[in-house]
Amino acid sequence: MLKILNRLTASNVKSILICALICIAGILNNAHAQNTPNTTRPWTYWWWMGNAVDSVNIQRQLLQFSEAGFGGVHIIPIYGVKGYESRFKSFLSDDWLNMLNYTTGQAQQLGLGVDLTMGTGWPFGGKHVTPRYAAKKFVLNGSVISSVATGQQVKRAAPGGEGLVVDYYDSAAVVNYFKPFEVLTSVEYQVRALYHDSFEAYGANWSADFLAQFKQRRGYALEEQTTALTDSLSGQKGMLVRMDYQQTLSELLHDKFTILWTGWSKAHHYRTRNQAHGSPGNLLDLYALADIPETESFGSSRFPIPNLRVDDHYEVERFGTPDVLAMKFASSAANLTGKKLVSSETGTWLADHFKVSLSQLKPQIDQLFTAGVNHIFYHGTTYTPEEEGFPGWLFYASTNFGTQSHLWSHMTELNGWVTRCQSRLQEGSSDNDILLYFPIHDIWAKTPAGNNPVQLLDVHHTEKWLQNSSFGKVANQLMNAGHTFDYISDSLLMGINAKRGMAWSGKQSYKVIIVPPVEYMPLRTLQRLDELARSGVSILYVEHTPAHPSGLKTSFKAFAAENKAGGNAGRVVKTSMLLQQIERFGAKREGFPELGLSFIRRRTSNGVTYFVANLSDKFSKGWVHVSESAKDFHLYDPMINAARPAPSRRQSNGALVHIELAPGESIFLIPHAGIKQTELKEWKSSDIKGEWQFSFEKGLPPISFATRLKELPSWTSLSDSAQYFYGAANYQLDFRRTPEMSSATEFILDLGDVREVAVVRVNGQPIGKAWSLPYRLRIPSSLLQEKNSLEIVVYNLSANYMRWYDREHPEWKKFYDINIVDIQYKPYSAADMPAMPSGLMGPVRMLFR
Repeated sequence: MLKILNRLTASNVKSILICALICIAGILNNAHAQNTPNTTRPWTYWWWMGNAVDSVNIQRQLLQFSEAGFGGVHIIPIYGVKGYESRFKSFLSDDWLNMLNYTTGQAQQLGLGVDLTMGTGWPFGGKHVTPRYAAKKFVLNGSVISSVATGQQVKRAAPGGEGLVVDYYDSAAVVNYFKPFEVLTSVEYQVRALYHDSFEAYGANWSADFLAQFKQRRGYALEEQTTALTDSLSGQKGMLVRMDYQQTLSELLHDKFTILWTGWSKAHHYRTRNQAHGSPGNLLDLYALADIPETESFGSSRFPIPNLRVDDHYEVERFGTPDVLAMKFASSAANLTGKKLVSSETGTWLADHFKVSLSQLKPQIDQLFTAGVNHIFYHGTTYTPEEEGFPGWLFYASTNFGTQSHLWSHMTELNGWVTRCQSRLQEGSSDNDILLYFPIHDIWAKTPAGNNPVQLLDVHHTEKWLQNSSFGKVANQLMNAGHTFDYISDSLLMGINAKRGMAWSGKQSYKVIIVPPVEYMPLRTLQRLDELARSGVSILYVEHTPAHPSGLKTSFKAFAAENKAGGNAGRVVKTSMLLQQIERFGAKREGFPELGLSFIRRRTSNGVTYFVANLSDKFSKGWVHVSESAKDFHLYDPMINAARPAPSRRQSNGALVHIELAPGESIFLIPHAGIKQTELKEWKSSDIKGEWQFSFEKGLPPISFATRLKELPSWTSLSDSAQYFYGAANYQLDFRRTPEMSSATEFILDLGDVREVAVVRVNGQPIGKAWSLPYRLRIPSSLLQEKNSLEIVVYNLSANYMRWYDREHPEWKKFYDINIVDIQYKPYSAADMPAMPSGLMGPVRMLFR
């Protein structure tokens, strides 16, 4: 365009520019049209290794994603693959933009959404980040504080994205970072959202104008308090200075980066997805600025679900386990600011490569749903050209959901289940009763002195800042008692309004604000709580009101006076009997947790809906108290897309509902007027035994093997070659309908231990695919006869085949940067792994009533 304009006369330039503006307006209109993709379907991270992508393979993979039930992709350019250097495309180059343009156009036609990391790898940075704009830390020379560069480079960068990490605390550095991304407007169908990964700017704790910003915000000169900042013997004064220092970092991250980034994105018609965790900022305030706050599920939880397998090599002490209380920071921010979607990075390092099963994945997604997440992003899939065979290109720290993975042939079932869940979890709004104050200053108060006095709020080791804090203990107490709550920060508290004795944030209302045992609180927060109390909002202080003001320069005298006055407000209660007092304020209690069940409650135009997950071994069936006072209920099972009545008894404070939910299962409980009640009957069981005809079907390496089995061992014990087999095996058995079953009208086939997915036919008719615990399928009563044939095709994981493949074809590990590592971040080798149990291991039973 510029070359053409240089050749034109001045009189023609104006008309050309008008035409250009009209074209741009059309592009923006197209962008808005593309901004409503299917969010009920799960999306996936899509790594572009070396940006070595082409239109043929992009089209092929997007079509595969669409057919498998994905809703969209999230493009992340990363390091490349050896031998493909000639195909590398420099990030934001014309060639790269052409591929992005082609991707968004194809996605538009397929009804897929596209998100994009605003950079390559992570964190933000690149070649245009000069030392002036790069991340910084402070150093002390005696008592003199000065700034030096951290020197951190972008991690896992793609070609053209290499360079220094940006200074997140400096607005000039952030604005400079945005400049190269103006070229994204040339893409005809814009991406839906720009993405920022978890904050991993290691050691960054300073900026060029930090001292000036500190003095402006805190009212005194930090350079005069360097001893207090860094000396562990500086006592109370040092603690208050470090608190002020961390509050300044938090505010700069909020004001100088997050506000600017979300504002720039909005001005360019993009939404934002932000992982605020890992940062030193107040997570609630940072999440709240994003259109889609995003948490993450890293590693595997130790749910006590019978037969749930976890990778023994995953190092809990090193990486931690997923924490539902940490996940609630993202959903709380969304609820308070009226955001519909809460996303999650899902399945990161769930187990080692080639070892992740769908039965491991489902409970982790259930946990995310109960934390308020309703927009799943798998982590993830890697772009792979068609000429690359098994195992394809792999990202080093992911669960492989790609077309070459052992999960791929079962993705339609997984995606269908997620879609049916999310279509309901995205309806209406949360229905939480309580606002729980998040005392960030108490966390900052415990930060040790030194040359990097920063507390990072990460999702890996929440015991350092969340679980063992008074806030975490109150949150757990509320959750375990069946109360529903969101977190509230000092800043978000300022936007709370009082109306009809309730605390309101937009369309959300809360019955009570709970302040856990807090030592340090900003004076303005204390004043705001007092204002709300005087306006009729109930404020409950657990054990005591705050003892100290936050910050060095806050007047303790003024704080003490406000604290005394606030304590006399009509709606303020101080108590050590938290749960007993909550009932006074009308906060509802649900009976799920006391039975070992996890839940979330949402309100739609049709009333209340509960999502309930059994992530324990305490419950299988029983009566559950719910606060919703309805006469009739039904249970919707998203696994089979079917509903059934739930017997119930109305009570003065809600209802008792009879639920059947085996460990590993999850359902929606929905009040439903006029539904026909069913009679309670006990399940009976009958073992299905006999001689199984067994044979291997298609797989790698091909095996011609058949036998008869009286027992059901792992097929790896049947022959030496079976220890390396990846694929499917066929089990067939005839069984009779016992006299006890003759009067039964409901039948469930319980397969016992399955490694890992089973497709079942009864009398030649398919009854479904069992892919998650407890591996049960319902059988239509009309299908059973006196004599019946049972056929079960079982698919295993690819790990056993990799034991052979990795030894015979080590050249598949050809990636730059980190190449490929195992779950302990050591060079990956499958050759010496023991064979993983595979096949139908039973016992197989018929449940009936």
